[in-house]
Amino acid sequence: MRIYYSSKFQREYKELPKQVKEDAEAAEKLFRQNPFHPRLKTHQLLGRLKDFWAFSVNYRYRIIFEFANGDIIWFHSVGDHKIYR
Repeated sequence: MRIYYSSKFQREYKELPKQVKEDAEAAEKLFRQNPFHPRLKTHQLLGRLKDFWAFSVNYRYRIIFEFANGDIIWFHSVGDHKIYR
């Protein structure tokens, strides 16, 4: 699995509190082992984001991502529920 980070994701990640960054790194490690691990609560999105998926970083924060070609995954956004807008 190869994960790429969009420029938007990188900007948003920089703005996260330190603890959320640590939680995001732990969640990504788990994601790399199994993208559908129950702790991540991975789910496909609906509506205008129907081509994307999301998983939980912690109770409040999520990462929106896309399964691209083969083993390539793009992380597009990270943040609280406002990222769904």
